[in-house]
Parts: sequence; structure tokens; C-alpha cells
Amino acid sequence: MLLPAGLSTTDEEQWVRRMLDRLAAKEQRRRPSDDDLLERAAELSARYLDGKAEPASVRWVENQLHRWGSCTPDQGTIRLSARLRGMPAWVVDYVIMHELVHLLVPSHGPRFWALVERYPRAERARGFLEGFSMAANGSPEEC
Repeated sequence: MLLPAGLSTTDEEQWVRRMLDRLAAKEQRRRPSDDDLLERAAELSARYLDGKAEPASVRWVENQLHRWGSCTPDQGTIRLSARLRGMPAWVVDYVIMHELVHLLVPSHGPRFWALVERYPRAERARGFLEGFSMAANGSPEEC
């Protein structure tokens, strides 16, 4: 970290502490905890699904190598691939939204996609994930 010359030791320490706090807050936004994911899912459900999708849990998992997310509707559980960590929040929100809709509609039929499309960045997020998958694996992945 570069600091202006002539800062007192006290000012230097305050500046470094402030910058470290900012970095920690930014990292928390980029890598939400399981509790943060559940809270975000509740917000997305309220905003786009009239609060009808109520997951029991939303958590990161390390064992999803070919899917971005999965859902067990009868248990109300949503799992997100840890590979999503660090991706833009609107992409993670899309995957959460996709899985929330599975709590309401288990298949990928027209009703399912109509609900997913309520998320304003759905198409953009799908494109982002497809591009990421193609670059990494040479083929697209599923939610």
C-alpha cells in the first residue's frame, strides 16, 4: 500500500486500518456466508416470487463440479457450487433465483422459466455462466 509521505505513525495506522476494513467488507460481499445466502434467498423470493419460495437452508458445497446449484424441494434445501464464490453478486443471485423457483416448480417447463425470468438479469447471468463454463471446460454447465 502506498501512503503519502509525511504521515504521522498514528495517521498511517488509521489509514491502513480503514483500507483493511474496506477490503474485508468487499471480500464479505464477494464471498457471502451460508447465512448471508439464506438471507439473500429470502430477499429474492420476496422481491420476485411474492415470498412463496421459502428455503430451509442455502449453503455452499464443494462437491458440485458439473452444476452451479441444486435443490431438494421436499426438504427445501438449496446448494450452491463453491465455484460461484467470487463471481459477481448478480450471477450468484441468478443461481439462487433458479433454485428458488425449483422449490415451486420442480421441472424446467414454461412455468418454471417464466418465474426465473422475473429476475431482471437472468439472461445476462446465464450468458455469463455459459461463457465461463465454455472457457473453463469447453462445454456449458447446468444449474
